[in-house]
Amino acid sequence: MASTPPAPEALASTDGCAGGPSCAAAYLGRIAAYDDAGPTLNAVIATNPDAVAQAKAARDAGLPLAGRTVLVKDNVETSELPTTAGSIALAGNATGRDAPLIANLRAAGGVVLGKTNLSEWANIRSFYSVSGWSGVGGFTKNPHLTGRNACGSSSGSGAAVAASLSWAAIGTETDGSITCPASVNGVVGFKPTVGLVSRTHVVPISHSQDTAGPMARSVADAALLLNAIAGSDPADPATAEANAHITDFTAGLPDASLQGVRIGVMKNQIGDNRDVTALFEQAVADMKAAGAEIVEIDYEEPEALGGAEFMVLLHELRADLGAYLAGSPADIPIRSLADAIAFNKAHADEEMAVFDQSIFEMAETMTDDAMLAQSRETSLRLAYDKGLKKLLTDNDVRFLIAPTTGPAWLTDPILGDNFKGSIGTGTLAAVSGTPHLSVPMGGVKGLPVGLSILGDRWDDAAVLRAGAAFEAVRTATVPTPKL
Repeated sequence: MASTPPAPEALASTDGCAGGPSCAAAYLGRIAAYDDAGPTLNAVIATNPDAVAQAKAARDAGLPLAGRTVLVKDNVETSELPTTAGSIALAGNATGRDAPLIANLRAAGGVVLGKTNLSEWANIRSFYSVSGWSGVGGFTKNPHLTGRNACGSSSGSGAAVAASLSWAAIGTETDGSITCPASVNGVVGFKPTVGLVSRTHVVPISHSQDTAGPMARSVADAALLLNAIAGSDPADPATAEANAHITDFTAGLPDASLQGVRIGVMKNQIGDNRDVTALFEQAVADMKAAGAEIVEIDYEEPEALGGAEFMVLLHELRADLGAYLAGSPADIPIRSLADAIAFNKAHADEEMAVFDQSIFEMAETMTDDAMLAQSRETSLRLAYDKGLKKLLTDNDVRFLIAPTTGPAWLTDPILGDNFKGSIGTGTLAAVSGTPHLSVPMGGVKGLPVGLSILGDRWDDAAVLRAGAAFEAVRTATVPTPKL
């Protein structure tokens, strides 16, 4: 971090800045001016002191990303910085390892600019959590209006991209943790098919639903980053088919069209916010004007889906997080979920000053493998077989769309998160492990709102093309942060 942040008027412009040392330096200058000082966004936890030199080397080597800088959510291991998942218990978790997705990024010429703040433990610690807060990083602020929430758990990644603190960022999602921060911060967020990107050396919640994915200011940039990080990993069985489905995800984006594409509108997932509804209707009209065939879909999410999904997450959290902690080569004070719970109690002034650990404590009691298997079967059947796949097939549509979520709510450490309006349908894609893209749709009173595009398994490239096609015909104005 710069000790004396430059004045904003002295900053090098990052407009159109992609790769190379001058861009890396300009982004570091913006982090110093806007994240460490000024509005103090708290989106970035730490920066890479060798980023400028690495950007020059990658550009000079002629690699595909040409030294473009990427901020990485701090639950993904990078060799030069600790990986904390936002918890002070992992402040010393310097493993010296690159997660395979980061190794892929570097091989493609990408540069780790630093680590982003997140909702601690990826927002799975408490029923009363406040998204965007961690013991390590404090509160991440939404750069559009700093009293508003940046959503979780990839809050820092979404806020940083919106504030032009890096070319792009990597987030992770179990259910909504890429798409929600993308939506409320006004950027593109893509949750790929589970298994397209390795999860090895990523602090986990659930091997059934976890994935990393790109966050960027355009669909084309998100696709370019996905090109770099995707790939099979022998240590992650879920990725066995990944290489067979890898393509150039940027191919066809400039000329992508919605002409003749049948798109299913999830009318019951639009919610009851009149401003969001009006904005969504405008987006649908834009698609229709571009030649899309719009099909209204009447779907109600079964109550049993949420309960079954939650049982899966509780059971897998205990086992998966425990395995990660036990296997870290760093000198850390916790080696299991039970250890994490005890650590938080012992450091309650720092770790539980904002909210408790009620979900952690519940997960620690979940040891019934039969219940886990039944819950996974139920959740997958309801979300995919009788949900997303059935809706696509029965209505003969290629994609499903809905608003991603509502505008950012006020950050409130007393009452917690405020997800009002029953907006969105991300759980279908999260549980099914299918691609979900959030593209900025426009704004409500100066706050961004995203459009969700959902597709079938391994249909990632087509979903990205649909997003690029919408991006090209969108008539609403997307708000930009006024930093």
